[in-house]
Amino acid sequence: MIEENVILVNQNDEQIGLMPKLEAHEKALLHRAFSVFILNSKNEIMLQQRAHHKYHSPLLWTNTCCSHQREGETNIEAGSRRLFEEMGFKAELKELFHFIYKAPFDNGLTEHELDHVMIGYYNEEPNINPDEVEDWKWMSIEDVKADIEKQPEIYTVWFKIIFDEFDHYLEDHKL
Repeated sequence: MIEENVILVNQNDEQIGLMPKLEAHEKALLHRAFSVFILNSKNEIMLQQRAHHKYHSPLLWTNTCCSHQREGETNIEAGSRRLFEEMGFKAELKELFHFIYKAPFDNGLTEHELDHVMIGYYNEEPNINPDEVEDWKWMSIEDVKADIEKQPEIYTVWFKIIFDEFDHYLEDHKL
């Protein structure tokens, strides 16, 4: 299997090159990414637990899905593609905001991403891809906040950063 490239960007989200994903994470270079939050009619977030065989952050809980755009793909197209690949369903997505963050892992890799955060709504059960996802659950936003405080070690590094930005966005905007 050929390793996917990520899109290297500057601070203004302008493409400046392509690089294999692992190399970009080893060198901590800024690249384009996205994070999808799926909510249900009870305003609960669908969380996923990463598959046990993932090369970083296995079995940790995180947002519904996240990944990297492919060259020529819009943010919404990328989010929709990955949502279906990981969680097995389609939902209409809307981009809310983007921001830059940097998060090192224990294994020497670093996420340095210009992350496009999207939201969608869905009320059914997903059909998870076991190559990507170990488990899933619905959690209220308040319960996620409390649980991150209580046991931060069970969540991915990036989710804690992105969730905080997402929560502040929701406080400032009525969706």
